[in-house]
Amino acid sequence: MATCSVDYAGRLTAHLPLATRTLMLKGDGSVLIHSDGGSYKPLNWMSPPCTISVSEPDDELREAGVLELWRVTHSKTADMLVISIFEIHHDSSHDLGVDPGLIKDGVEADLQRLSAERIEVYGEGFSLIRREYMTAIGPVDILARDAAGATVAIEIKRRGDIDGVEQLTRYLDLLNRDTTLAPVSGIFAAQEIKPQARTLAEDRGIRCVTLDLDDLRDTDVSHDRLF
Repeated sequence: MATCSVDYAGRLTAHLPLATRTLMLKGDGSVLIHSDGGSYKPLNWMSPPCTISVSEPDDELREAGVLELWRVTHSKTADMLVISIFEIHHDSSHDLGVDPGLIKDGVEADLQRLSAERIEVYGEGFSLIRREYMTAIGPVDILARDAAGATVAIEIKRRGDIDGVEQLTRYLDLLNRDTTLAPVSGIFAAQEIKPQARTLAEDRGIRCVTLDLDDLRDTDVSHDRLF
């Protein structure tokens, strides 16, 4: 916990003015800056592979109240996050051990497994790269290739809302920094997609796909119906 300002330089530039924030340095090398709002989404971050160095400020910065400068540099893109520390309120380190991963509810797990087995539901000529493609910020449900050989990241939900679109957006931002995968497009798939989520996804160039679990299971349920 520290009072700090943050400057990001790379494909875009961004500035966070002086405020008290939570700084997270994770075991995978990533650095995330959080505020008290915005739920789980960081204000800014640097994904691995990256390096962090801590240095003393120059005289001008020291007079302005800066105690330390943290420079976080991405190893592949040279993007840089500069965190100017003015005051440290709390500093602690914890070993979280091996994480067992996210266990999804049965419906989401079935949608992921069955649609991966029938990857053509996302488009003719699609092929599966792998399920649960791990990134520094979590696993992408499905990574696939389209008919043209381009990479596609697919996020699957039971009910698709804005949070799911935001999650996929973060995955796409990270994956598109990998020159072996880029350009990477996105598909947001769910049994039901809320109108606001669909609008946001389409505005960001993300295609929406509605999945039918019974169709994926190839089960005829007509005999169970009265009408």
